[in-house]
Amino acid sequence: MNIAVAQSGGPTAAINSSLAGVFERAGDYGEIGQVFGSINGIEGMINDELVPLVNILTTDHDIDLLKRTPSTVLGSCRYKLRTYDPNDSVTETEYMNIVNTLEKHDIGAFFYIGGNDSMDTVMKLDKYLRAVGKNIKVIGIPKTIDNDLPGTDHTPGFGSAAKYVATTLQEIIRDSRVYSIQSITIVEIMGRNAGWLTASTCVLRANGEPAPHLIYVPEAYKNGFSIEKFLADVESMMKRYRAVIVAVSEGIVPDDRNYVKTGADAFGHTDNSGVAKYLEKCCADRFGCKVRSIELNVMQRCSSHMASATDLAEAEMVGKAAVDAAMSGDSGRMMGFRRISNEPYRVEVISISAEEAANRERFLPDNWITADHSDITMDALGYFLPLIQGEVIPEYRNGIPVHFRLNQ
Repeated sequence: MNIAVAQSGGPTAAINSSLAGVFERAGDYGEIGQVFGSINGIEGMINDELVPLVNILTTDHDIDLLKRTPSTVLGSCRYKLRTYDPNDSVTETEYMNIVNTLEKHDIGAFFYIGGNDSMDTVMKLDKYLRAVGKNIKVIGIPKTIDNDLPGTDHTPGFGSAAKYVATTLQEIIRDSRVYSIQSITIVEIMGRNAGWLTASTCVLRANGEPAPHLIYVPEAYKNGFSIEKFLADVESMMKRYRAVIVAVSEGIVPDDRNYVKTGADAFGHTDNSGVAKYLEKCCADRFGCKVRSIELNVMQRCSSHMASATDLAEAEMVGKAAVDAAMSGDSGRMMGFRRISNEPYRVEVISISAEEAANRERFLPDNWITADHSDITMDALGYFLPLIQGEVIPEYRNGIPVHFRLNQ
């Protein structure tokens, strides 16, 4: 039989390592012939847009370069697969197209690399294939910098994003401290409802860095974010530090302002950016000192020059484990990690029902958030630090990192 793999959702620095893991492990099974890549996620399966990966990953160097290349080499999508309804002609056609693609290419297992929404696709497609009597396995491979997938200790992509964010914060701190004047710098970090990535900036404390002096995550403000409380927090820090650094999640929404959310994807996810700029104005109006806001935006997703070696190795590991699971007869499952210990850091690969992760979110533990809701406790360090360990050295050409591209 052949197999197919697709990538979905937001890109990361590690998602191609999972793709490489699937491709490499498939070569260990004599019963697997071709490994097809689906272009633009599940859309490629619907539209029969597949490419044999053996035609593009022709050397060991190609595979090695792929692992160190950020984003999704096969493209991505945010396509919401509808729940199957035999009375809905559009849905009927959609699922039939997927089955036709699977059978046309003799595909016995399909692997979907993605986050919460992608696991929704894994769940729905597996249920449909079982209902119509098709013996085709569907396995989810986790990916998201948000680190909010239930059922797994952490997600591939998160460690590299956390390493980049912490490093960038440290450089911002160095820059902000060169002047004798009072200043406030507010850094906006991704995370709509879950503040894992923002919270991870606390790792700088492991090296004796007191900043960021304030860390705000969505979990602490389910009942509203008070601007007056925020300004009081900043003022308190201004008495101790000349250059105050604030890390804030994009999901923080002040209770005196509703953001104009610009558009939404098929899963209802809106663009929440803008909180740092708003808080910048509030601070400038109140304190009259130098204030700047910095939105890290997409840079934090795909900065492979600051990737975590642990993250990339685990992404490859979980991709390989997914193939093993499918070949053992599993389907409708999502692979993940169970942490055995922090020191020494040890994990094992596990699998859970994709239904347990689909469209659900995992939030920061309450005991990691300080009582005044403006910082992260030292208890979180043991969790975050192992995930950012190890450096990945890019391949350079003409002084610039080289990336693997599908269309060279």
